[in-house]
Amino acid sequence: MSGCWEGIAEASRRNNSRICVGLDVDPSRLPEPVKSETDPIFSFNCAVIDATLDLVCCYKPNIAFYEALGLAGLEALYRTIQYIGHRVPVILDAKRGDIGNTALQYARAAFDRLGADAVTVNPYLGLDSIAPFMNFAGKGIFVLCLTSNESAKDFQLYPDEAPLCERVAARVAEWDRGHGCLGLVVGATHAGKIGRLRRVAGGLPFLLPGIGAQGGSLDEVKEAEVPGGGLGVIVNASRSIIFAGEGKNFADKVRAAAEDLRKRVGVQDSTN
Repeated sequence: MSGCWEGIAEASRRNNSRICVGLDVDPSRLPEPVKSETDPIFSFNCAVIDATLDLVCCYKPNIAFYEALGLAGLEALYRTIQYIGHRVPVILDAKRGDIGNTALQYARAAFDRLGADAVTVNPYLGLDSIAPFMNFAGKGIFVLCLTSNESAKDFQLYPDEAPLCERVAARVAEWDRGHGCLGLVVGATHAGKIGRLRRVAGGLPFLLPGIGAQGGSLDEVKEAEVPGGGLGVIVNASRSIIFAGEGKNFADKVRAAAEDLRKRVGVQDSTN
């Protein structure tokens, strides 16, 4: 098991939590109290982290929200990861997908420069696009398998009798043998599919987005669990938590939203 998976599992036990808060910061939705700060994105992230640190097993900033702001945004992302400071792991949501030396540079950027503990990657180019990330000891790699968006069915659920997402799950499980560093991104918006993917993937960790603003069902969490316990499933929510409040007490509303999701998700029953 990678050091990242161990870190998430330890935070999950400590905080009695399987939730991951996505730090997908839209400047137009920032609460008024932080807009006047020198670095409003960083200040907002710090407030969210301070309000939720004891309620989560990890955080997941999406790099696009920071890249869109130029160098200042990337600086805010770097400072945010430094602020978390390995108190819980950080998953960099980057969905990288390239081969050879380019994939290696993406991995170096995520792990060596930004200091992330895990990253999301796209498997469309095959193992060549994922292997360079696997060479970084202790890091975790979440491979896109069945994403939460509506048009995922265009490729990921085709053909009906043997969908591509199941082939991805099987191959990733095969690639992970002897490494223990790969997991899958599986959207909670696809009722009836997650149990099949769990049977194919074995004990790989599932990062489960789509809960909250995207309307995913908490019923899918149980389908994603690993029989007999284990890291199993990490439930991600972003907008429904970080933008839960406005005004000077926005952080209190953020905490309440995170605590509500933590209670609804619950902890995995290790007797399954």
